[in-house]
Amino acid sequence: MSVTDGFWSRGMGRPGACRFGLGLAALGRPGYITVQHARDLAGNYERGAMEQRAHVVLDAAYAGGVRYFDAARSYGRAEDFLASWLADRHIEPGAVVVASKWGYIYTAGWRVDAERHEVKDQSLATLRRQLAETRARLGAHLSVYQIHSATFESGVLDDDAVIDELARLKASGLRVGLTLTGASQSEVLRRALRVRRNGERVFDSVQATWNLLERGAESALEEAHGAGMRVIVKEALANGRLTERNVDPAFASRLELLWEEAARLDTSVDALALAAALARPWADVVLSGAATAEQLRSNLRSVAVPWTAETEVRLQSLTIPSGEYWRERSALRWN
Repeated sequence: MSVTDGFWSRGMGRPGACRFGLGLAALGRPGYITVQHARDLAGNYERGAMEQRAHVVLDAAYAGGVRYFDAARSYGRAEDFLASWLADRHIEPGAVVVASKWGYIYTAGWRVDAERHEVKDQSLATLRRQLAETRARLGAHLSVYQIHSATFESGVLDDDAVIDELARLKASGLRVGLTLTGASQSEVLRRALRVRRNGERVFDSVQATWNLLERGAESALEEAHGAGMRVIVKEALANGRLTERNVDPAFASRLELLWEEAARLDTSVDALALAAALARPWADVVLSGAATAEQLRSNLRSVAVPWTAETEVRLQSLTIPSGEYWRERSALRWN
């Protein structure tokens, strides 16, 4: 069984397979909203240097058992970096799961201080154009193609032309998914579960934000998993806010409890926060957004963190209302 086939049978192709994936949002472009992202890049935004850095992180991920890799058209040159790594390492289609997304256009022009870093466009024309661009880079490796941040406001789930096209792509063998964002993740996902063509559900997978601060979509994600969709967790570290590098005084009281529990379990804050996501029985893959190999290896240590009912209760109070979480996230600075 290939890894790609194994993912859809919830086995990732082999016994004891790693449930981690690597998201390339912080690796493919100079600017991102992860806390202290600029420090990770050390001010070197030259494309060759960034490609080499991405390859180092991809190597560390692959060595750690990661076989799920997630990019997007709006992640700068993430698809190009992933494609060159796959070619350089002679990784055949089916040996890894490669996912990408359409619906946002990268507009930063390789600048960190751009006025707008991406523009949302979820029209049929954009779907067709961006899929062609993705396939030109990733070719036969592409196995999952997702709507990037589907929302009610974008109207994409009610666009019959787009849904018909996605259904056609699914019938051709490409898996179709959607990613979610915002306080309405649950409602959008439940709407997506009802989207069908010829009696068959269109969407095979969902990628959503879940972390110790934002648990709002949990029940809907459990429903989706039960209905047969593959569930991918993103932003399990809340864009770096649930890590030791978050020195925001306004966040100190929230982090104190996490620090205490991590110390009690003799682990790092990032590993503990990721262990929380791995403990969700409905989560098929948990994405690391690491921008360095050191971060990636620290993230992977979460598989050894014992997650108990006691820890669950201790950290329950970290959860905040979804609206508050997304207001805070929207204020994060690109760096």
